[in-house]
Amino acid sequence: MTMPLMISALLMLSAALLLISGLLDRRRRARQVTRRLEGALLRDNRFGNLLQVLGGSALGQRAVKLDNETQTLLNRLGWRSARQRSLFAACQIGSPLLLLTITVLLQGVLFSHIERQWIAPLFALGIGYLLPKRLLAMAADRRQKQLATEIATFIPLLRILFEAGMAVEQALRVLSHEGQTLLPVLTQELRLVLARVDSGLELGEELNKAARLLAVDEFTDTCVILQQLLQQGGGAMKSLLALKQLLDDRRLTRLQEYISKMSAKMSVVMMMFLFPALLIVLAGPGFSALARALGS
Repeated sequence: MTMPLMISALLMLSAALLLISGLLDRRRRARQVTRRLEGALLRDNRFGNLLQVLGGSALGQRAVKLDNETQTLLNRLGWRSARQRSLFAACQIGSPLLLLTITVLLQGVLFSHIERQWIAPLFALGIGYLLPKRLLAMAADRRQKQLATEIATFIPLLRILFEAGMAVEQALRVLSHEGQTLLPVLTQELRLVLARVDSGLELGEELNKAARLLAVDEFTDTCVILQQLLQQGGGAMKSLLALKQLLDDRRLTRLQEYISKMSAKMSVVMMMFLFPALLIVLAGPGFSALARALGS
């Protein structure tokens, strides 16, 4: 009789533990919701808090504000909030210190016999300072290319909504909500623009500001046509069609250039790898026969 009683007691204890853990988890989620409603947007993990505190310090903010190019790249990447800028500032400060520490430790353990031990830490410090900015530039350039690619899909969708009788702002709102899967980068920028419009700003001016921040020619041309639609109320459908044809021509030209460069690269590969093998196959028997004749 003792074994069933022990099993039932264990089951009841486990059920009580599950109930208590569920109540604790529910209270923890309620505290998180309360903190977010009160404006405490810091994450619960210590590493995220440390990064945000480091980036929000005076040194981190000065490291970002002193470089205008970094601010431009952050705007092009879409990192415009204070938390995102603090995160990059923390990476800008932490990466040189991290590389410097790793280099000093490795040098002290593996290369302790080197005389000038200050050269490697100095190079690590410089690489750690330049690496975040280079990665930021690569990410911003990739986002610009993705935005230029999405414009080719955005213009036909915009023309369809205009032909359905929608206004400019209404069409942009529909695309910002319904085109998130098809146009992820462009819809993000449109939501930011429409959020500022909801606060009382003018749509045309906000489109102009967004075009200046992103610095993408295709998006700039599209914003100019949208501003024309806002001012004149019509007559820009032909301009959208002409812009779509121009973008298709540019894309075709880029593809032709890419194919021509690829054919040149393949020619070099063929000359390096295929031509020696072909020479061996074709001229090998002749050289062998000539060598045997000369040897005899």
